[in-house]
Amino acid sequence: MLCKSLALLALSSSALATVFITSPTASTTFTGGQQATINWQDDGTAPSLAQFGPAKVSIYVGNAQQQTSLQLIVASVDVSTTQSIQFTPDATIGPNGNQYFIRFESLSFKDPNNAQYPAEAFSAKFTMSGMTGTFSQAVIDQINGQSTAPLAGATAAASSTGAAAATTSASATTSKASSSTASATKSSTSAAKTSNAAIHMKGSSWFGIILGAVVGAAVF
Repeated sequence: MLCKSLALLALSSSALATVFITSPTASTTFTGGQQATINWQDDGTAPSLAQFGPAKVSIYVGNAQQQTSLQLIVASVDVSTTQSIQFTPDATIGPNGNQYFIRFESLSFKDPNNAQYPAEAFSAKFTMSGMTGTFSQAVIDQINGQSTAPLAGATAAASSTGAAAATTSASATTSKASSSTASATKSSTSAAKTSNAAIHMKGSSWFGIILGAVVGAAVF
């Protein structure tokens, strides 16, 4: 299951938020199929463990933006009344490696900085040995920080570029239309001048003919 995380430093720090995870640490090695222990304590900052309350605890891999849950350790544990969990890592969830971490997800308390997400706490990455599983390419890409999920910034930038191009195109069309209108007006004005000149010339010709006839009659 793919899950988004807002904690950018979670994958390298030994603790985050109110739950200070004292085990596992970066030097810890859990062995698949053998009992392991997770320990934590209050880090003395708000929110308190009582506020964090019941939490779901799982083993994850991934990066700061997308993570994959590999094993549910416990569906609900009250972190304010319990300070450790013993469990057996499933050897089939992945290969040997040091890319694993524990994630606590509060079931009742929201992230103070973003209320649409639950409050979360993370262990440091630790090593798993005696493993028999494999990762899919998608999970490997997540671990390497190569998630293919679209970025809002890039999408916004693309939209902005598209809008700018559309505006430029509209401006070009408007300019072209204005140019066409101006050309049409100029042509119309030229045509009117030509027509007036023709009428003037025609009137002058008739006047010349009549005047010639009158003068001829007078002579004769």
